[in-house]
Amino acid sequence: MRSRILVAAIGVPILLYVVLWGPSLLMLFALALLAGIGGGELYHCVGGERDPFLEVAAVLIPCFTVEWFCNRPQYVGIWFIISTLAVFTYAIIKGGAVRFHQIAAVLFGGIAIGYAFSAFLRIYASGVSRAYLLLPFILSFACDTFAYFTGLAIGRHKLAPRVSPKKTVEGAAGGLLGNVLCGLIFVFVMKRWFYSASGTIGYGSMAVLALFCGVVAQVGDLSFSLIKREFGVKDYGKIFLAHGGVLDRFDSVLFVAPTLAALMDTMQIGWRCTAG
Repeated sequence: MRSRILVAAIGVPILLYVVLWGPSLLMLFALALLAGIGGGELYHCVGGERDPFLEVAAVLIPCFTVEWFCNRPQYVGIWFIISTLAVFTYAIIKGGAVRFHQIAAVLFGGIAIGYAFSAFLRIYASGVSRAYLLLPFILSFACDTFAYFTGLAIGRHKLAPRVSPKKTVEGAAGGLLGNVLCGLIFVFVMKRWFYSASGTIGYGSMAVLALFCGVVAQVGDLSFSLIKREFGVKDYGKIFLAHGGVLDRFDSVLFVAPTLAALMDTMQIGWRCTAG
């Protein structure tokens, strides 16, 4: 617990500065860095055998995926093709020494993790207040925190024992309720102290959104737990001490962020702030 508090005490102020007040270049750098670390963690979890080319590719592909989404989004498809061709060409040259699970780890990590972290840039580019960049974190961390303490207090029935033995149905329900509560608090703060009522999402819409994102967050959490369990890994890394690595801490965020970005893109939810 002390380790968790230490990470939060250091990490939360940094997160708030980068998201709310830092220059856009700093945000790009932070997202690319996290994506690169996450891609490397996934490769070392799944890839098994050490290979210098693939280890570097596992880090660089997600970094540049984020960068391309920022500076040349219309050409992201070309970057995916280049990455795929490069990795498979290398595997062919190695004449069977590179296994498919290594290729899959590099490309999935590079494309999927890079795409997920780039969702923050797509939300930022949509014109909403930067405060809304906090939503993927709020609707992920709140679910995780409330689920943890609810499960600790009253958890009895296992949710997915073969994937994550400690998670319970009661904890999952508590996580969903906690997500809704924190989402409503977010709306209240935005309406009360920052923007006019017409410039923020309504309470009803937020309740539905938070509930849906709570489900998405738990699927994300369990998905990365599924990978760890298959390959016998406890944590993806140690960068966040007791929290593990980037994929341990941001597993839910990697699912929630692109979900929110897609909803804002396709449904045109009225989140554009009147205060600019």
